[in-house]
Amino acid sequence: MSDQPLDREMLVELITKEVLSTLASQVDRCDSLEALRHVVGNGADRVAFHGEASDVPIELASYIDHTVLKPETTAAEIDTLCEEAAEYHFASVCVNPSWVKRAAGNLRDSDVKVCSVIGFPFGATTAEIKAMEARRAIRDGAREVDMVINVGALKSGDRDTILTEMQKVVDSAHESGVIVKVIIETSLLTDEEKVIASSLAKKAKADFVKTSTGFAGGGATVFDVALMRETVGPDMGVKASGGVRTASDVEDMIAAGATRIGASAGVQIVGGDEGDSGGSKY
Repeated sequence: MSDQPLDREMLVELITKEVLSTLASQVDRCDSLEALRHVVGNGADRVAFHGEASDVPIELASYIDHTVLKPETTAAEIDTLCEEAAEYHFASVCVNPSWVKRAAGNLRDSDVKVCSVIGFPFGATTAEIKAMEARRAIRDGAREVDMVINVGALKSGDRDTILTEMQKVVDSAHESGVIVKVIIETSLLTDEEKVIASSLAKKAKADFVKTSTGFAGGGATVFDVALMRETVGPDMGVKASGGVRTASDVEDMIAAGATRIGASAGVQIVGGDEGDSGGSKY
């Protein structure tokens, strides 16, 4: 091997090829999601749960961000969302920025956090605007923010823009002790771009990397969650969002390495029923 150090792009390319090669060869040998659980390793261990995927606890609420992001959402629907989250002890409610203050007031005496979305749903605003939007949501009571990356910049190969916007939002949030989840919008990306985006989120010191907004025609898949987990390693959070509607879906995502689930069907999930299939709710 040459004594010359590898540059960043070459290193990312090598990691990408290695991860994709390993996962592809494993998936080719799988006949079912149950088999995939085993070839991605002990996914439950990656979320500090000790046991096989089949032992994922029934009490799934602590993994779920109870979510409503429809543009037509009403005040009454926000109130109901918060009541449900408090009753079932979900990890958070995830709402648009205009509803953060109301949600925070509703949940003042509960252990449920308020999460809001930044640059949502297209990620096409500037880094400075995203940072300002995050600071305002935090002032209104958000304790977690989910930021959409500039997908066009990523697909143009402009990694500096992606890293800069991630870092600005992370800096704005972490100074107040607020968690940042970076939404990479997996349905619009190649596998190599998913690895690059996840690597940049880790470099920016984001707390989570997240699959989807749910507004781009696709949501979380087991393969994407496993790919993201393999890329960021065991210590960073991975959030599966979009199309997660049943307890079985949640267990599959956790087995693949997810530590948080975004879902509008949280009550149905913890109750064992199928949820609404409407992607626009995520």
